[in-house]
Amino acid sequence: MKIAIPTANGKLTMHFGHCEKFTMVDIDPETKTILGTTELDPPPHEPGVLPHWLGQQGTDLIIAGGMGQRAQQLFEAQDIAVMVGASSDTPEAIVKAYMDQALETGSNACDH
Repeated sequence: MKIAIPTANGKLTMHFGHCEKFTMVDIDPETKTILGTTELDPPPHEPGVLPHWLGQQGTDLIIAGGMGQRAQQLFEAQDIAVMVGASSDTPEAIVKAYMDQALETGSNACDH
């Protein structure tokens, strides 16, 4: 399973579409282990570009602080699950909490 987390300065950034990097975390959901991480530079921010690009990367799930409703719909159309409302932390800590079913999510940090 591959999880994408929008990051800036090594931590989840609250605004999904304007992140510096995407940290891609490969996990084994059966053993709840992180197999590896990769940082990728996103393409320029334009409507509809990120869902297609992240789909090409093999993304199964995106964990974000905030994301607009239209972006969420575009990801769902690509069969990519979305979780919003995560707090800023390192990708590894976020993914570990997710695997332990302890990831706390609040309100969507994006208002569009």
